[in-house]
Amino acid sequence: MTEPVVTIILLNWNGYDDTLEALESLYQINYPNYNVIVVDNHSTNDSIEKITEYAKGNIRVETQYTKYCQNKPIELAHLCEDNLKRIDYTSTDSQKKLLLIENHENYGFAKGNNIAIDYTLKYDDPDYVLLLNNDTIVDADFLKNMMKVATADESIGIIGPKFYYYDHNNSHEEIWCIGSVVDLDHFPGHHSIMEEEGYDLSAKVIECDWVSGAGLLIKKEAIPEGYLDTSFFFGCEDVDLAMQVKTRGYKVVTVTDSLIWHKVGMSRHKNTQFKTEYNHIKTNLQFIKKHRKHYYLYLPRYLCQICMLYLKAIWNKLTL
Repeated sequence: MTEPVVTIILLNWNGYDDTLEALESLYQINYPNYNVIVVDNHSTNDSIEKITEYAKGNIRVETQYTKYCQNKPIELAHLCEDNLKRIDYTSTDSQKKLLLIENHENYGFAKGNNIAIDYTLKYDDPDYVLLLNNDTIVDADFLKNMMKVATADESIGIIGPKFYYYDHNNSHEEIWCIGSVVDLDHFPGHHSIMEEEGYDLSAKVIECDWVSGAGLLIKKEAIPEGYLDTSFFFGCEDVDLAMQVKTRGYKVVTVTDSLIWHKVGMSRHKNTQFKTEYNHIKTNLQFIKKHRKHYYLYLPRYLCQICMLYLKAIWNKLTL
């Protein structure tokens, strides 16, 4: 029996070091039927050249997580966003393949990924699409374990892994995210289930409201028309996507034996601290506005909550 086809999409913007490390871990997974697309969001450094050289086998990538595998060269197809066409880029045990799509602008997370989602749905007809941050490292069994759960329950639309911090005070076993809930009464409108009571975090499968877009597997039939909402440029696209999928009757779950290590916030660190925090507040208020009826009646509450959150953060820094 042939395993379902999964298209894995990584978005790169001036982050080829992270992208190459993610790719090295991906090309060693224990799942037999997958495509890999790297979408470059108009990098201004030499990301395109570095990814190309890596595929040729001219750049050796080896980390504490992943040993270098002699599976190079990787067959590379390089297309521009205005000249997309059908190609065969499904990886096999004997030949790993990669599709590199070069965008002409930095479109942000949503539109950048949408270009790849549109391509794969049009030309590949995959059973599932996996959005994966380029600053992640995957366990060899992460996709196999996700797919076991996905294929056992047709009502599941979205699956997420258990995320660990890539490095948290020299530890690699500190959980970053294991699923999240939506709470429109409190800014930012969503938070981790680790802050909630009533969840068995030791369970193999945990039903939740949404999972992080840093590693999000979605069933083809559950993908909404229009894909990710491009009005979100700086976050909340994954929360919004999960809410749309749940509205259509699908479940969202975390599979706790699917493991990913995440260098949390790498793309955000490329902006100034002020710009990062400003965009964080703006985007989360935008998300709440979209999903909260009579949003303006709640705005004073949200603004007070924002002030309290940042005053608490300042106090914590002063008392360290």
